[in-house]
Amino acid sequence: VPVLAKGKTRTGRLWAYVRDDLPFGGRDPPAVAYFYSSDRRGEHPQTHLKDWSGILQADAYGGFSALYAEARLPGLIREASCWAHARREFFKLADVARKARDARTAIALEAVKRIDAIFDIERAINGQGTDDRLRVRQESIKPLIGELHDWMTTQRTRISGKGDLAKAFDYMLKRWPSFTAFLDDGRICLTNNAAERMIRPLTLGRRNWTFAGSDRGGERAAAIYTLLQTAKLNGVDPQAWLADVL
Repeated sequence: VPVLAKGKTRTGRLWAYVRDDLPFGGRDPPAVAYFYSSDRRGEHPQTHLKDWSGILQADAYGGFSALYAEARLPGLIREASCWAHARREFFKLADVARKARDARTAIALEAVKRIDAIFDIERAINGQGTDDRLRVRQESIKPLIGELHDWMTTQRTRISGKGDLAKAFDYMLKRWPSFTAFLDDGRICLTNNAAERMIRPLTLGRRNWTFAGSDRGGERAAAIYTLLQTAKLNGVDPQAWLADVL
């Protein structure tokens, strides 16, 4: 199942598409493909994936919405949401609320606690085959998901409709089918962290280099990043590999 992340550079945007099924019982070698664009408009991932259909895991960026249209050609792309992005909002709120001794603390902390219980079970089945993962999810995680949904639905009726806590709840509740897609498919991960890890080194360094002097330079850089980061994913020293190829 490919995962997608986007990152801002000093002169444009990078999109990273990663497939790494090894931690989840797969046998195909992992790979990452980078694409450069001058802005973050949703038309770019639509172009990248124009001939592809399947399951895609990413954050809830609005520019991805057209990818999940039911009438999409050449076929449907099924959305799988990222639990790490959802958890992050509650975690930040719990931290801020704790410092301010805000009443939101208990609610946000409870959300983090419930989500962490799901991550704990998932962590224990990493590396197992899809059938085993699916069985554990149905037996152990699905009941927790049901309890989480009931709890979130109840809490949502008790909090302000415009606050940050409400937005954190709505982020999940409005996308519940995509957040629970992993329960019925052992190939789907809980997060798109694999792609986020591929974007992180590039975005962390954007203050230290100008990245690319033109759009064509950005496209060339994306191609080189694709080769070097894929080498790293496969345990190949990218410097040694590049020296041998050249």
